[in-house]
Amino acid sequence: MTIANKVVVITGAGSGIGRATALHLGSLGAKVVLGARREREIAEVAGRIRADGGAAEYRVTDVTQAEAVKALVAQAMERFGRLDVMINNAGVAPLSRLDEGKLTEWEATIDVNLRGVLNGIAAALPAFGTGGGHIVNVVSTAGLKIVPTMGVYAATKNAVRTLTEALRQESTTGLRVTEISPGFVATNLGDSMPEGPIKEAMAARMKEIALPAEAVAKAIAYAIDQPPEVEIGSIVIRPTVQD
Repeated sequence: MTIANKVVVITGAGSGIGRATALHLGSLGAKVVLGARREREIAEVAGRIRADGGAAEYRVTDVTQAEAVKALVAQAMERFGRLDVMINNAGVAPLSRLDEGKLTEWEATIDVNLRGVLNGIAAALPAFGTGGGHIVNVVSTAGLKIVPTMGVYAATKNAVRTLTEALRQESTTGLRVTEISPGFVATNLGDSMPEGPIKEAMAARMKEIALPAEAVAKAIAYAIDQPPEVEIGSIVIRPTVQD
């Protein structure tokens, strides 16, 4: 099986990398099931895919709620009869220095970026059954180079990197596991940042060097498109000029 006809669930699919991935996989013939908190956005993405002759479903999904993610996977199973790929993409980045003590923002970051991925894994593995399936976790280069204001965000991404490797080593039934680490990408991830100099600096840097989200979508498609016996464990994709 190539990408065509694969059933793919994508969280955080209303914008940024998730949206670009949904559109790209949909154009290649995948049957995509989109989850995100804002219905208007995922409905628009699903509509575009259908208008181009593709297959797409969507469901409003808060990845911090395990039952909501289970329901998203269940919709894929009910509509298309199986699940082939789970892309855990939803994320937030309310950056701040640790001495600012922004506990509420930190808790939200952990809930979405880490708990959300765990909920995705827990929902997908039973749906895969035995003998196949593919988990793709979107991580970040922020976990590879630690810089001020990104401590909590990077910590969640490194936790997901650790989980991804643990899942890979635990898998003995043909499950493939991939982590994608994007660098600066032109997305609206900065919307989760509070107004201030950190957000302004990040926006300026993204405007200067950021990759289009479609570049990451193509990297994800590359990992999915490999033969069943080939696992792409890790992809780092960033602008050539990013330090």
